[in-house]
Amino acid sequence: MSAAGRGAVAALVVSHDGARWLPLVIDGLRAQTRAPDHVVCVDTGSRDEGPDLLEAAFGAVRSAPAGTSYPEAVRLGLAEVGDVEWLWLLHDDSTPAPDALEQLLAAAQDHPEADLLGPKLREWPSLRRLLEVGVTISGTGRRETGLERGEYDQGQHDEVRRVLAVNSAGMLVRREAFEALGGFDDQLPVFGNDLDLGWRAAAAGRTTLVVPQAVVFHAEAAHRGVRRTPLTGRHTHFQERRAALFTLLVNSPGRTLPLQVVRLTLGTLLRVLGFLLVRSPGEALDELAALVSLRPRSLLRARRERSGRGGADVRRLLAPWWLPYRHGLDLVGGVVAAAGNQAADVAERRRIAAAERDPESFAARRPVEEDDVLEADSGWVARFLSNPVAVLLAVVVLVSLVGARAAFGPVTGGALSPAPQGVGDWWRLHLESWHPLGAGTAVPAPPYLLPMALLGTLLGGSATAAVSAVMLLAVPVSLWGAWRLLGLLGRLVSPRGLPRWLLLWGAVAYALVPATSGAWGQGRLGVVAAVAVLPWLAHAAVGFADPEADRRWRAAWRSGVLLALLVAFAPVAWLLALVLAGLGVAAAAGLVPDAGRRRSAWGPPALALGLPVVLLLPWWLPAIQHRAAEGLLLGAGRLPAPMPDGLDVLAGRLGGLGAPAWTGLLVVVLALVALWPRPTRIPVLICWLLAAVTALLTLVLSWVTLDVAGGSTPASVAVLVVVWQGALVTAVVLGALGAVELRRASSTPMPTPWRTGLVALGVVAALVPLVGLGWFAGGEHRLVEEDAAGVPAYMVQSAAQAPERGILVLTGSVRDGVDYVVRRGDGVSVGEDEVLGLSPRDPALAELVRRAVSEPDDALATDLSERGIEYVVLPAPADGDVASVLDAAAGLVQASAEDRATRAWRVSREPAPDALDGPGSWLRPVLLLVQLAALVVALVQCAPTRGASRTEGSRT
Repeated sequence: MSAAGRGAVAALVVSHDGARWLPLVIDGLRAQTRAPDHVVCVDTGSRDEGPDLLEAAFGAVRSAPAGTSYPEAVRLGLAEVGDVEWLWLLHDDSTPAPDALEQLLAAAQDHPEADLLGPKLREWPSLRRLLEVGVTISGTGRRETGLERGEYDQGQHDEVRRVLAVNSAGMLVRREAFEALGGFDDQLPVFGNDLDLGWRAAAAGRTTLVVPQAVVFHAEAAHRGVRRTPLTGRHTHFQERRAALFTLLVNSPGRTLPLQVVRLTLGTLLRVLGFLLVRSPGEALDELAALVSLRPRSLLRARRERSGRGGADVRRLLAPWWLPYRHGLDLVGGVVAAAGNQAADVAERRRIAAAERDPESFAARRPVEEDDVLEADSGWVARFLSNPVAVLLAVVVLVSLVGARAAFGPVTGGALSPAPQGVGDWWRLHLESWHPLGAGTAVPAPPYLLPMALLGTLLGGSATAAVSAVMLLAVPVSLWGAWRLLGLLGRLVSPRGLPRWLLLWGAVAYALVPATSGAWGQGRLGVVAAVAVLPWLAHAAVGFADPEADRRWRAAWRSGVLLALLVAFAPVAWLLALVLAGLGVAAAAGLVPDAGRRRSAWGPPALALGLPVVLLLPWWLPAIQHRAAEGLLLGAGRLPAPMPDGLDVLAGRLGGLGAPAWTGLLVVVLALVALWPRPTRIPVLICWLLAAVTALLTLVLSWVTLDVAGGSTPASVAVLVVVWQGALVTAVVLGALGAVELRRASSTPMPTPWRTGLVALGVVAALVPLVGLGWFAGGEHRLVEEDAAGVPAYMVQSAAQAPERGILVLTGSVRDGVDYVVRRGDGVSVGEDEVLGLSPRDPALAELVRRAVSEPDDALATDLSERGIEYVVLPAPADGDVASVLDAAAGLVQASAEDRATRAWRVSREPAPDALDGPGSWLRPVLLLVQLAALVVALVQCAPTRGASRTEGSRT
C-alpha cells in the first residue's frame, strides 16, 4: 500500500431494493464529520429506484445479478476501491450517526492492534433501542448480544472492548486483514458471514473491537422479513439457522467436533418439537431443512481452509457453555409468567363483566371479597378453607381415590386383563403386522394401545402404572372436564353463568358415572377412559358455534383429536358423532339457508369426523382386511360386551356392580322437571334431543349380534349409556339455572308451596352425588388378582421364554364338546385379549385338536411341535374320556400339575423355532407413517398460535 493510501477509508454500500431507506443512508454518509475518501456502491439487481439514488449521490454504481451473494458483492466493490487502508461496510438499511466513522478511526488509532472494529447498533426507526454492541455465538448456534430484549441505550455498554465479531452493517475492517482472511465465506450468502469472519480473525490472532461511541442505526430488513431477496425467499429462518450451524461446525476445534455434531442434531430435533408445539410448522421445517442441507464434503473443505490460518484459542470470546440452559430456564419462566398474567387478565375481565351485569349485587359483594382476600393473605391454607366449593371438590377427589383403592398396584379382573410386564409389549403389538398370539394372527392391535403406550412411556415404561393411572384418575379428570364444560355452557346460556353450587353438583354427578354405572367395578377400561374424555370433547365441540371461522377450524382440529381418542377406547362413539354432526349441519342449514354453501360452516364438522378415520387408519383398515370388522362395534376389554336392558339404560347402568338404579332414575326425573323453566327450555330440549338420539342408536345396536372367535357378543353400547347420563345431567343443571333466573327476575315473594317444592327437589338432587360417592367409597368390584386358569406355574415360566413354547388348554368333555385355547407367554394381557377375541378360528389347528382328543396318530407330536405347542393341559375337573385318549397318544408324556384334578402332558418333540413366524406386510409401515404424520399435523393445529420471534442467526 502506498503512503497516499495509508489512513484512507473507502465506504462500500451494498444495495438491493433499498430505495425506502437509501435517502437517509445517503444523508448519513454526507453528514460524516470524517467523510470517507471513496464511496463505492454495488447494487444486486434492484427493481426499485435505489440504483438511481446511489448514482445521483455518488456517481457510477457497480451492477450485479439479483442472485449475487453478499460476499460476492463485497468482492466486486473491493475491486473498485483503489489504494485504501480501511473498508467501511454499510448496508442499504443502515444509516450512520454523523460521527460514526470518526469514532471508529479514533479507536483504531488508540488500538493499533485492532483489524476489525464495529459500531453500536441501534434499532431503526426507534433509534434508542439497542440491537448489538458486539456479538458472539453459543454452542447451540444462538446469536448472543448480551443485551436484554428491548433494552434501551442509556450508555450502560459504552466501553471499547474486544469481542468475537461485529455486524457487517457499519464494520470497519483493515483491507490487508480482510484480504488475508479471504473475505466473507461464499457458503454464507446472506446471514452469519460476520460471525464467521470474526471467528477466523480471532483464530488467526487478529483483534476485533466494538466501539460503542460510534452508532449505526439498522433496520434489519432481511432478518425481520421486511425485504425478500432471491437468496432468502420466504425462508429467512432456514438461512439464519443454516448459517449458525455452518459457522459452528467449520470453526469448532476438531477435538470437540463429534460432540458438537451430536449436540446440534439433538438440539435441532428438540427445537423442531418446540416449534411444532407452538404451531410454527414453517420454522420447524426450516430447522430440519437447515440441518439436512449441510453437506459433509463442504464442511470438511471449509475446515481444511481454516486449518492453515492460525490456531489461537477463541474460547474466551465465545458465549459461556451454560448460557443456552439459562435461556431455556428464562423461557420456561416466561411461559409460566405469561400464563399467570393471562389467567389474571381473564379473571379481571370476568370481574368487570360481573360488575357491569349486576352493579348493585357486585357492589354489595365487593367489601366481603376484599376482606376475604386480606384474610387469605396469611396463606394458601386459609384461602382454601375459606372456599366451601374448593373444600367439597377436594373431599370428592379424596373419596374417589379411596373408592379406587384397588387400582393402587396391578389391576385385573372382570373385563380387564392383566397389564403386560412393560410398555414395550404394547409398542410391539402396535407396530407389528403379525402377532405371535394363539395360532398366530394378523388382526391389528386395538387402537387404544397407542395412547396407553404413550402414557406408560411417560410413567417410566410401566404398563401397570398406565392402567392404574387411568382407573385412579378417571373421576378427578372427569370432574375437571365436566366443571369446564358446564361452566362454559352456563355462560353461553346466561350472562351471569352458573352458580358455583350448581356447577359443583353437575360436575360431581357426571364424574361419578364410571363408578355408578358399574364400568369401574367391572374393569371396563374403555368406558372409564371414555367418561374422562367426553366432557373435554364436548367443550371443544362447542367451538363449532363460534362466529369466527378461524376459531371453528381450531375447534375442529381439537374435536377431531379428542374424538379419535374417544373412538380408540369406544369405537361406537364415531357412529354417534356422525349422526349428531349430520343433525347439526341440517339444523344449521335450516336456520341459515346459505350455510351449506360455505365451507367454513360444514367443513369443521367434516374435519372433526374425518380426522379419527385417518388417525386410526392402522386399526380399522387391517381389521376389515383380516375379517375382524366386528371390532368397529366393540369396545376395549374382554368379550362379551355388556348388554344392559332398557331399565339399566334409563338409569345409566351397565348391569351389575352399579350404584342403586333409583339414583339414576332420579336424574331422569330431574331432567324432565328441568323442562319447566322457560328461560332455559331450549338448551334443555337440545340436551333431551341428544339423549333421544343416543337412546335410539342404543336401541338399534341392541339388535346387532356379532359372531367372533369366542362365540357371539352384542355390540358395545356402554359409551352410549355414558352419553345418555351426561346429557341428562347437563339438562338438570341448565334447568336449575333457568329456575334461578326466574327467581332473580321475579319481584314478588315465592309462594310457600313452590318454595317447599324447590327445597324438596334440591334434597332429592343432592342424593344423587352423595349416594354415588358413598357407594363408590365402599362399593363392590371385580378387580382382583387372577390365577393362571389351572395352568402349572412351571409351564407358564417356560412359555414366557419364547412365543413358540405354547400351552394348549383343553376344556369341556367328549359328550358336550371340547373347546381349546392356546396360551403363550405369561398369559393374555391388555390389548392381546381383543386381538385373540377377533381372530378367526384356525381350521388346521381345530382339526389337530380333534385328532388329539379322538384318534391321535404317530404324527400328532410332530404336528403339535410345528404349531408351537409344548404342553397340553386339561384343567380340573378333567374329563376322564379325554384324559385317557391323551394318555395313550404317542409323543405325549404325562407331566405334573399342582392340582391333582388337573391333567397335563408334554409334547416329546421340541417346538419348532419358526412355528409362529408369519407373513410380513408392507402396508403396516405405510399406515403407521400416515398415522404419525397425521398425528403431528393435528397436534400442531391444536396448539395455540405463536408468532415466531427471530432472535437468532446473523442479522442483515
